[in-house]
Amino acid sequence: QVQLVESGGGLVQPGGSLRLSCAASGIIASISTMGWYRQAPGKEREFVAIITSGDLTTYPESVKGRFTISRDNAKNTVYLQMNSLKPEDTAIYYCHSRDFWGVENWGQGTQVTVSS
Repeated sequence: QVQLVESGGGLVQPGGSLRLSCAASGIIASISTMGWYRQAPGKEREFVAIITSGDLTTYPESVKGRFTISRDNAKNTVYLQMNSLKPEDTAIYYCHSRDFWGVENWGQGTQVTVSS
């Protein structure tokens, strides 16, 4: 079992930056990929970024060039650096992991609000 705890959300003005953190605990060696998803009010949860155990990253077009996912294996932590934030980035951001057997885990979510 893997536990995920997010932090770093908050209120930021359009054009600003935030860095989210996701601390993983439990059976870390079983993790294949980690990533971030978000869900805005009235919308479905959507994929934001993913990083594999080999450090390959993938982003949707909506955040490509603005968001960067990275990991610090020594701290068992994954980060999401978000730059040039837009009001449409407002959502609850969830950390996600998938192990080599396909078992998924989710964090509790952290609110990001982009507003002037």
